[in-house]
Amino acid sequence: MKNSLRILLWTAIAAAVIPSCIIDRIPSDAADLGPGDKVPEFSVKMSNGATVTDKMLAGSPSVIVFFHTGCGDCREELPVMQRLWQEYGKTVNIICISRAESSESVARYWEANGLTMPYSAQEDSSLYYRFARSVIPRVYVIDRDLVIRQVFDDDPVASYEDLVAAISSIE
Repeated sequence: MKNSLRILLWTAIAAAVIPSCIIDRIPSDAADLGPGDKVPEFSVKMSNGATVTDKMLAGSPSVIVFFHTGCGDCREELPVMQRLWQEYGKTVNIICISRAESSESVARYWEANGLTMPYSAQEDSSLYYRFARSVIPRVYVIDRDLVIRQVFDDDPVASYEDLVAAISSIE
């Protein structure tokens, strides 16, 4: 009986967490951008009121991360992004974009976890699909010419050292 309850509990936990990390209906026109690809056009409203567009990223190294606060790997990646933002935010554009998550949900997570970097909450996955087909977190390191230089995902999540090395290679 104990084993049955344990299996049921783990199944329930997996059912709650896995859907936030993997999407089951991928549009046929979803991109799968990688190193050498140009950043697609986009415009997002950030939690601090600023609007960020792809064109605004030109001229400086940039890091874009797609996340969902219900994803365990994203929860591991977000503190890394916070540290990167605190230490490099004046010289590197660091853009955190949720995938299909309300601004209220992201705001609660940010507050509960002491995150202070701006974010853009996206209610759906349409912007995410301009960059990727599946899997979050998805981190793009982008050069001054808006060319993707490196992509990190959940296998394994990018460490602070990985991201600093990727940024240093384009500075």
